[in-house]
Amino acid sequence: MDFQTPETTLANVPTVLRADGSADPATDPGLDAQLLRELMRAMVRTRIVDERLVLLQRQGRIGFHIGSLGEEATILGSIAALRPQDWIFPCYREFSALLWRGLPLGTYLDNMFGNEDDPVRGRQMPDHWTARALRIGSVSSPIGTQITQAVGFAMAARHKAEDVVTMAFFGDGATSSNDFHTGLNFAGVYRAPTVFLCRNNGWAISVPTAKQTASTSFADKGVAYGVRGVQCDGNDVLAVWRTVRDAVSRAAAGEGPQLVECITYRLSGHSTSDDPKVYRADDEVTAWRRADPIARLRRHLELKGLWTEDEEKAWAASCEAELKAAIEGAEKKAPPALSSMFDDVFAERPWHLEEQCAALLAGPRAPRGH
Repeated sequence: MDFQTPETTLANVPTVLRADGSADPATDPGLDAQLLRELMRAMVRTRIVDERLVLLQRQGRIGFHIGSLGEEATILGSIAALRPQDWIFPCYREFSALLWRGLPLGTYLDNMFGNEDDPVRGRQMPDHWTARALRIGSVSSPIGTQITQAVGFAMAARHKAEDVVTMAFFGDGATSSNDFHTGLNFAGVYRAPTVFLCRNNGWAISVPTAKQTASTSFADKGVAYGVRGVQCDGNDVLAVWRTVRDAVSRAAAGEGPQLVECITYRLSGHSTSDDPKVYRADDEVTAWRRADPIARLRRHLELKGLWTEDEEKAWAASCEAELKAAIEGAEKKAPPALSSMFDDVFAERPWHLEEQCAALLAGPRAPRGH
C-alpha cells in the first residue's frame, strides 16, 4: 500500500521547528516562555483526555468520542492565535479549543455523558457541544455547515461595526461540501473577515487526500473565490500560531477572508466508530508518529530550558487526577429532565406543547430511566 511520509508531505510546507528542536530564526514568531509552556501543557492534557475517553467508550460508559490525536498543534496553535473577541465555529474535533478558552473539564464531561448539566441538554451525541459565553458556536454533524455560519456571523459583526474575526474549523473532506464553496464564494465577494481553517489530516474518514481533490493543495481552492490561501506545517505549533495570527490580522484589517491549510495527520481512527486498519497501512501511522506535534514542541522547550521530563510527569499526573474527578462527577449526575425537551423551542411555551409535556410526564416510564 502506497502512502506519503511526513518527510515528503511536509517537505515544502512553511515550518518553524527544526528536527533538533531549534527554531528557524527567519520564521520563529518569538512566543514568550509563558505561552509556550501553556501550549505544551494544553497539548499534553488534550491527549490524556482523548485517550481516556476512548477507553470510556470501549467500556460502554459513553456512546461516542471523536478525538484529535496527532492534531493537537493545529487546533491549539490556531485557537491561541485568535484574539479574545474572535468567534470560533468548530467542526467536532476541537474540544481542546473549549478547554483553552476556559470551559471547565467537568462541563465538557457533562456533555460526554449527556447528563442534567450537559450544556446541550442531552439532545446531541457526545462531542457535539456549544459555549456561547466563550464565543464558540455549536457543533453539528452535517459536514461543512459551520463554514457558512461563520461567514454570516462575520458579516453581521461587520455590519454592527464590531472588531470581530470568525474562524471556521473543518477537515479536508469538508472541502467537497456545498457549504465550503458557498461560504468561500460569499466571503470572497463581500470580503468577510473570516479565517477558514482546514485541518488536512490526510483522511476524510476512509477517503485519502489524493482521492478528495486533484488540486495541488487545499489552500489553492481559495484562488477561484478571490480568497488568499496559505499552507503551514500543522504538526508545528509555532508555524500554526504564526500563520493563523497573520491571517487573523489580515482579516481584521479589511484584507478579506483567509484560507489556512494546516497539514497534519490523524493518528487515531476518525472516531470511536471507525477502524482505520481497514483502509490505511500501519507503516503510514508509524511514519507520522515521527512528526508527533507534542514530541516536537517538547524538544524545543527542553532546548530552551523551559520543560523537563519530571515536570511533564507531574503535569500528566495532575491531569489524570482532574480527569478522574470530572468523570466521577459527571457519571453520578442524573439524566436531563424529560420536560426539558420542550424548552428552547418558543420564547413562551404554547398550549399544545404544555399539553404534550403534561401527557409525557404522566405517562408510563421505561424500566431503566429515559
